[in-house]
Amino acid sequence: MAKVKEVNLEQGLPTVEVAMSRLTNEVTTAKMSGYKALILIHGFGSSGTGGSIKAATKTKLQQTMFRGIIKDKVNGEEWDVKKRAFVSHCPQLNDFDRRISGNKGITVLLLK
Repeated sequence: MAKVKEVNLEQGLPTVEVAMSRLTNEVTTAKMSGYKALILIHGFGSSGTGGSIKAATKTKLQQTMFRGIIKDKVNGEEWDVKKRAFVSHCPQLNDFDRRISGNKGITVLLLK
């Protein structure tokens, strides 16, 4: 079984509410299914200051409900700083390095 799952929160151009519901469902399902990491594709927005789904994702991931599920998280633009720790926990993330590194439209989650 794959250790990494990609989740495209932008797929189908959902509202923020629908994207956050999808986020909650995907994180809890991935944890129950034994995944080690999730790559969340939330986009960055066309304004250049970050999109509404990215902002909502950041806020949602800080909720108490995720404390027992998420070990750590990193935005694509900070990937190079935390890459070693993340790959140590889930070596398969190395396969996604080029896609994650510097990408403001991605957040990577390590699951407990």
